[in-house]
Amino acid sequence: MSAPPEAAAPERRRWRRRVLVAAGAVLALVLALSWVSQPSQVSAILLDRVGHALDLELSASGASEYRLRGTPMLEVRDLVARQPGAATPLLRAERVYLSLPWSTIRAAGAVLDVERVELDAPQLDVGALQRWLASRPPSPAPLRLPTLSRGARIERGRAVGAGWSVENLLIDLPRLHPEQPLRARLSGAVVAAPLRIPFSLAATLQRPAAARGLGLAGPVEVVARDWRLPMHAIAGGRLHAGADGIGLDGLRLGARARYRASDTDLPFAFGLAGPLRYRDARLSLAPLGAALRGREAMPNLDGAGRFAYADRLELQLQGRLAEWPQAWPALPPPLGQSRSPLPFALDYAGAADFSAVAALRLQRDDTVFDGRFRLPEVLDWADAGARGALLPPLQGRLSTPRIEVSGAVLEGVQVEIEDDPPPAPQQPTPPPHPPAVAPPPNR
Repeated sequence: MSAPPEAAAPERRRWRRRVLVAAGAVLALVLALSWVSQPSQVSAILLDRVGHALDLELSASGASEYRLRGTPMLEVRDLVARQPGAATPLLRAERVYLSLPWSTIRAAGAVLDVERVELDAPQLDVGALQRWLASRPPSPAPLRLPTLSRGARIERGRAVGAGWSVENLLIDLPRLHPEQPLRARLSGAVVAAPLRIPFSLAATLQRPAAARGLGLAGPVEVVARDWRLPMHAIAGGRLHAGADGIGLDGLRLGARARYRASDTDLPFAFGLAGPLRYRDARLSLAPLGAALRGREAMPNLDGAGRFAYADRLELQLQGRLAEWPQAWPALPPPLGQSRSPLPFALDYAGAADFSAVAALRLQRDDTVFDGRFRLPEVLDWADAGARGALLPPLQGRLSTPRIEVSGAVLEGVQVEIEDDPPPAPQQPTPPPHPPAVAPPPNR
């Protein structure tokens, strides 16, 4: 027995509504899946949320990819990060890869477990980064670091500061845990014209936190236009970050090196110590302790002073030479017979390759020399030994109460030393004009 028409009509209307609601839900789901299936949409949402949390404008103009199966993964290309309103981005990267477990996603920031991070060709502007960090509100909470179970890798990186840059930077970090030692490999080249300093270092950090010990070891080379300084360096100190800048407290650096220029090859070892700071585009090591140990023509000296580098290199060093190197030309008596150390004071300000003029004050007993020199020229002279000139390439004044020269004793001597400039190249003598030839007489 069928239902009366009056009862069937409402039932049909309810059925049609259910069908329309289901169809609408299916259509909305299809549209949502279609929209979510576009990686650019997903990356735009994530970058917007991350940028809002960091007060940064984040954009990615390249193709993006993501994966939800297994361990979720997101990859964005042509990333640009800048402080709102800033003309210069603080970071660019050709590619950024991030993989993190579902537990981190569900925790919504309460857990910072990340699997791996990769960056290809990132370019970091140090000045823009410092301005962004200065704009961040202070937080009483300690800095939270993520755990990277499969580490991180940076390839073809570049960091740009005021007057310097780090090129072709590679950082390989196998693993990161906030409470465990961190080990990494670093390579690249520091460029601070006219110097280029390639390096390949193994780094060990006691723990990724302030005031923890950092150790570095590996080959470093300082390359200038006319000379180079290959070395194997070992350095250590404690991480520092404060109002006076970032750097290392208690830096200790030791290296075995060779100075090479043309036919010159001088082996030596040196050490530096002091607090290292970088602030407002200025690198400094002050107070500075230094020691140099050489053989043959390289002297042995100990000193203290200060070092700084911004638009030029500045070095002030006071100390003493233990003795006059035997490979240097012998000093006349009584200077040559004295076994007293030689106190010195060195003052340099100029190009980073030490090609500018330096001021030097050197003393032995009552004999004092005040002069000026260029370090590459003096090193070439020292290596030449007996083959070179009798006196080093210096300018200045020597005062001594007594000196013996060729059997004669001179007292109250004042000597002005002038370094002769290299002779100018001789101009070729023009050939004489050919003699005029008288025309033959008319016949």
